[in-house]
Amino acid sequence: MGTLASELGDVAERITDAPRVYADANLPAGVVRFMRERLKWDVLFVVEDEDLRRASDVAHFRLAGQMRRTLITLDRDYLDDARFPCRECGGVVVLSAPHQEQLERLLQRLDHAVFQGRVHTPLLGRKLHVHTDWSGELDPL
Repeated sequence: MGTLASELGDVAERITDAPRVYADANLPAGVVRFMRERLKWDVLFVVEDEDLRRASDVAHFRLAGQMRRTLITLDRDYLDDARFPCRECGGVVVLSAPHQEQLERLLQRLDHAVFQGRVHTPLLGRKLHVHTDWSGELDPL
């Protein structure tokens, strides 16, 4: 028996085929709205939860993994494998773009290249830095 979050991850995966993401506090609310409304992703936005909004990066990383959600962030600290080891994550996407319109375009590319037609956590154990020059390719494990 795992944690409540990990047990609920199994249930949630059976209920929906939508990509399940964990949006950390540095993502703009408009970008989160775009993920929910336009891309139809199942998004847990930490700012909407009183207990989560001030949690540490390590806590967000662990919880996203336990919940089997792909962590989406603007925080490049998550690319540090010593602090945030890939084997312990449900996937991490670090977005890099100067404004919301470009972030939305990157998310559309991510949706097409990574999430469409794949399992619930296609980036399980992986990190992906998605920036304006990103080719849309996934590196092999």
